[in-house]
Amino acid sequence: MKTNIKLTTPLVKPTSTTEYIKAIPASIRPGFKELHQIIITSAPEAIQDISYGMPCLKLNGILIYYACHKGHYGLYPMADTIIEFKDKLGKYEISKGAIKFNHGNPLPKKLISEIVKYRVKQKMK
Repeated sequence: MKTNIKLTTPLVKPTSTTEYIKAIPASIRPGFKELHQIIITSAPEAIQDISYGMPCLKLNGILIYYACHKGHYGLYPMADTIIEFKDKLGKYEISKGAIKFNHGNPLPKKLISEIVKYRVKQKMK
């Protein structure tokens, strides 16, 4: 995964999602807060954590990672999820395990929620 943007407190690794969000530059923080809210609302039973320096949700292991980068917000729902949703992801840059949402563009709230809920179903099996 690519390196996160320079957080405002680069020498201190965040130990919570709240610390991570506070360290994001103010100009792009609202979009990340919106992404965070969509994700946690879609998986209320999951536990928020930081892993590999990124916010994540845990539910019987890692449910999903997400992060703020220089030009985009990244969502990391695991490779098989990208394959499952590939037809709905046509207007976003994707890779084997990542989806990029450019700063300044509206977030696809319903799609993000569907992806998180799909991961919850996978983890509850």
